[in-house]
Amino acid sequence: MRKISTLLTVLGLTLSSFVSLAQNKNGKVIGIVNDASQKALSSATVSLLKAKDSSLLKISVSDNTGKFEFENLPEGKYLVSVTAVGHAKAFSSSFDVNGAPVQLEPIALIPQSKDMKEVTLVAKKPIIEQKIDRTVVNVDASVTNVGATALEVLEKSPGITLDKDGNISLKGKQGVTVYIDGRPSYLSGQDLVNLLKNMNANQLDQIEIMTNPPAKYDAAGNSGIINIKTKKNKVKGFNGNATAGFSQGVYWRTNESVNMNYRNGKVNLFGNIGYNKNNSFQELTIHRTYFKPDGKTIDAMFDQVAFMPRDNSSTNLKLGMDYFLNKKTTIGFVGSGFINPENQNNYNTSYLKDEIGNVDSIVYSTGHTENKWKNGALNLYVRHQFDSTGREISADLDYSGYGSTNNQNFMNASFHPDWVKKGQTDLYGDLPVDIKIYSAKVDYVHPLKNNLKFEAGVKTSYVNTDNSANYYNLVGGDWQVDYSKTNRFQYKENINAAYVNLSKQFKKLGVQAGLRFENTNYKGHQLGNVQKPDSAFSNQYNNVFPTIFLSYAANSKNTFTANFGRRIDRPAYQDLNPFLFFLDQYTYEAGNPFLRPQYSTNFELGHMYNNFLTTTINYSRTNNFFTETFEQSNYATIVRNGNIGVRENAGISISAQVPVVKWWTAVVYGNYNFNRFKGELYGEEINVEASNFLVNVNNQFKFNKGWAAELSGFYRTKGIEGQIEIQPMGQVSIGGTKQVLKGKGTVRLTVRDLFYTNWVKGNIKFQQTEAYFENVRDSRVASISFTYRFGKPIKGPQPGKKNGGATDEQNRVKVGGGN
Repeated sequence: MRKISTLLTVLGLTLSSFVSLAQNKNGKVIGIVNDASQKALSSATVSLLKAKDSSLLKISVSDNTGKFEFENLPEGKYLVSVTAVGHAKAFSSSFDVNGAPVQLEPIALIPQSKDMKEVTLVAKKPIIEQKIDRTVVNVDASVTNVGATALEVLEKSPGITLDKDGNISLKGKQGVTVYIDGRPSYLSGQDLVNLLKNMNANQLDQIEIMTNPPAKYDAAGNSGIINIKTKKNKVKGFNGNATAGFSQGVYWRTNESVNMNYRNGKVNLFGNIGYNKNNSFQELTIHRTYFKPDGKTIDAMFDQVAFMPRDNSSTNLKLGMDYFLNKKTTIGFVGSGFINPENQNNYNTSYLKDEIGNVDSIVYSTGHTENKWKNGALNLYVRHQFDSTGREISADLDYSGYGSTNNQNFMNASFHPDWVKKGQTDLYGDLPVDIKIYSAKVDYVHPLKNNLKFEAGVKTSYVNTDNSANYYNLVGGDWQVDYSKTNRFQYKENINAAYVNLSKQFKKLGVQAGLRFENTNYKGHQLGNVQKPDSAFSNQYNNVFPTIFLSYAANSKNTFTANFGRRIDRPAYQDLNPFLFFLDQYTYEAGNPFLRPQYSTNFELGHMYNNFLTTTINYSRTNNFFTETFEQSNYATIVRNGNIGVRENAGISISAQVPVVKWWTAVVYGNYNFNRFKGELYGEEINVEASNFLVNVNNQFKFNKGWAAELSGFYRTKGIEGQIEIQPMGQVSIGGTKQVLKGKGTVRLTVRDLFYTNWVKGNIKFQQTEAYFENVRDSRVASISFTYRFGKPIKGPQPGKKNGGATDEQNRVKVGGGN
C-alpha cells in the first residue's frame, strides 16, 4: 500500500505543478493546399518547421479538401513546407503562434516541368511520434522490423509487453483492444496472437497506442486500444509496392505481399494480398511438485518435456472501392478475409516420481492437430459532408464470419520405470467453430462557434457463436463417443451503445469530455448429451463510461496533459464455454460460464518537454479482474479464466528521442510498473504485489548513399501475471538497409534476438502444487527482404477514405491456437 500511496502523492504534486505552470496558450495552425488551377490538392505532405533553423517538428497530410492542420503548438515562430509528387516544393511565410488559431493563406503547388527527370522522394519518419492522445510508431522507420511479424513489431513498441503465451499487455495491464485500420480485429487472447503472427511487418504502416481512448471508441479494453494501420497508397494514379522476404531460424520462413491502389476521377480502387509460410517450434519444460494437505510434505513430483514443431501459412486478401457521388458524399465498401491452415505435432514425455524423486511411471504421448480458420468480412459505408466547416455524418454496416475446422489425434502410452509398456489410450477430437458478427453505427460531427466541436453517435451489434467439441475413444478398434468430454455450446450477444463528445480549445486550455452508454444482453446454452443435462444462462446490464482530457502549454518547451476514463473488458466468447479442451493427459483448458466482465478506472498525467522528452504517470483500479487461473485435479492441471478480485496498477514511463550526432538517433523508453492483486480463488486468499521495469532502446544510424542501420533491444525485469511469476527476459536485434534502383527499391538484412535470450521462464504456486516452467521458441531469426515501389501519379485532387465502424465484439473471437 505504501508504494501506491507514494505514487498517488506524486500524482497530486504533478497535478499541482501542472495547474500552476499552465500560463501560456496552446496553438493551432490551419491551411489549404491547392494545385496550379486552385483546386484542392489532397495527400500533399505538409511539414511544420521552426522558423529559426528550419528544423522539422511535425508532419501532416492534406485531406480530400486540401486541408491540413497542426494542433497543440507552443508559442513560437514557424513556417510550413509542402511537397507532392509531380509538383515543386513550396513554403509558407513565417508566422507566429501565440494562442489563437492561425489561418494560413492557401499554398499553391506548381507542376514540375515535363522534361524534368523523375525524382523519387523517400521521407524518413521518426520511429516514435508522441501526440496528445496517442503514441505513434512508424513501422518502416525501424530496420529490424524486416521479416518480422506484427506481433514481433508490437513487442518492440513502447509500453507493450507479451506474456508467456504471447498475449498483449500495455503498461503492465492486460485487456488491450486491437484495431486494424480503425476497425476492431474481432479477436482476443491466443487467437488474436495467431492472427498477428501471420501478418507481415512489411504490410504495416503505423501502430497507434491509446491508453485512454475517447468516448467515440467502444469502451472495451481495460488498458486501452492499439490501432494497427496497414499500408495504403495516397497518390492518385496507379501505385503500389511488392515485397518478398526469406527468414531462417531453426526453421525457415517466407513472406510475400503486394499492395496496389488506383485513384482517378470518382473512383478509388485498392487491394492487397499477403502470403507467408511459417515453420517454427516451441519446447516447453515443466517441473511440478505436489504437496500433501499440510502444504509442506511432498507427495509426488512430475517432470514434463514437450517438443511442438508446427507449420502454418496465411493468405490475407483485402479489396475495396470508394465512389465519390459528388464533392460532399462518398460511398464505398471494403471486403477482406484470410485463410489460416496450421499443422502442429506434440511429442510429450512425462515422468511421475515419488516424494524423493524415484520414477514411478512414464507417459509418452503424441498429438497431431490440423486446424484451418477462414474469415470473410464486409464493410459498407457512406459519408456526407454538409459544408466546409467539417460538419459531417457517416454510417457503417459490418458483417464478419469466422469458421474453423479443428481435428485432433492423441496417443497416450504409459510405461513402467524401465520403459516396459503398461497400456495405451487413443483419443480423437473434432472441434468446429462458427461465429457470425453483425454491426451498424452512425456518427455525426458538428463544429460550433468559438472552437467548440460536438460529436455523437449510436451503434448496435449482434453476435452468434456455435462451438462443438466432439471427442471419441478408440475401443476394440472402433471409435466410441466420449460423452464426458463431448459438448456443444451456443452463445448470443447484443450490445447497443450511444455517445456524445464535446471538445473546445480555450486560450490556454484544451478540453475534451465524453460520455458513452452501453446496454449488453447475452444468452448461453450448453447442450447436453446422454451423460449431461442441458444448461443455460442469460444476463442483461447497462453501463456508463465517462472520459475527460485536458491539455496545457505552460511555455514554449513544456506541455502538460491529463486524462480520466472508465472502461470494460468482456470475456472472449469461447472463454464462457464450460467444456474441457484436451491439451495432453496432464493439461486441460476449460471455459467458465460464470466469468463476469471486468471494469477499470484509469488516470494518467503527462508532460512533454521540448518535443523530445515525454513523461507519463498512470494509476488504474480494476474490479472483477479476470485472468488465467490454475486448478489441480489429481495430477492434471486445468487452466481457465476466472475472476479473482481487484487489481491495482500504477506506474511511470519516460521516453526520449535523442539526436546523439547528425547520423545517430537514439530512442529510449523506460517504464516502471507496480501491480497488486487481491481477492479469492478456489477458496484461497490472494494478496500478491510486485513491480517490474521495462527498458527499450532503439539506435538508428543514417549514412550516405542510401545506407542505414539499427541496433535495438529490450529488457524486462521479473514481474507477475496473475498467479505466475515471470523471470527477467530480453533480446538484442541488429539490421541494415540500402536504397537501390534510384530509390524505388529497398534491401534489408536483420537478425532478431541475436544472443537467443528471449526465453520465457516462470514459477507458480496454486493449491497444493508448485511448478516451474521454461518456454523456448524459434526467436533467433535472420531475415532478408526486398521491396519495390511502382506506379506513376496523375494530377488532380484525391478524396480520402474513411475507415469502417465495427466494434469490440470483433476482438473477442478466438482464432487458431498457435503460440
